[in-house]
Amino acid sequence: MSTSQPTGVFASFTLDASSLTKSAINTIRATLGISGAVALIFGLLITFWPKNSAVVITVLFGIYFLIAGIAYLGLGIFSKGISGGARTLDIILGLLFVIAGIVVLANPNESAVFLGIFLGILVGILWIVEGVVALAQSGDAASRGWAIFFGIISIIAGIVLLFSPLWGAMVLFIVAGISLIVLGIVQIVRAFTFGRGVTTAA
Repeated sequence: MSTSQPTGVFASFTLDASSLTKSAINTIRATLGISGAVALIFGLLITFWPKNSAVVITVLFGIYFLIAGIAYLGLGIFSKGISGGARTLDIILGLLFVIAGIVVLANPNESAVFLGIFLGILVGILWIVEGVVALAQSGDAASRGWAIFFGIISIIAGIVLLFSPLWGAMVLFIVAGISLIVLGIVQIVRAFTFGRGVTTAA
């Protein structure tokens, strides 16, 4: 008797365990368990120690910038099969990445604040644009009142975020942390329940 798995956003929720081997089920369960544990740990760190987590994430960004910069510099200096203009652009981009990485790693606390403000401003602009689009399309919406309500709330939230981007970014950061905690718990539960009681293929 086969048990079909519920469908959902994650690929693991669309898998039919009865069509998989025991080895495949164990692999999926291990993957779900590990990814769930990582998400849960990151979620707890972000939610309960947001400042320290922001600095750690900023340092990771700095390391990424350095690695990407070195890769682009290597591409621009040693690649013989691309044009001189493309190589020059790669070198310039590589230098910018390396400089950004050094600045971020040298000043992680200040960089975390800057990234928080940048994120807050970016999300604020996106919410305002989303609200304007919702209002512009409200005439064609099935629920015109809800579309107008959503548009107004989105614009107000975007304006508030623009005037206090750092505070807004911290709220978004904590919401992301809570979301990761929930996701982690769901993934861990899924790891223990996936394929249980199913007769597998040989």
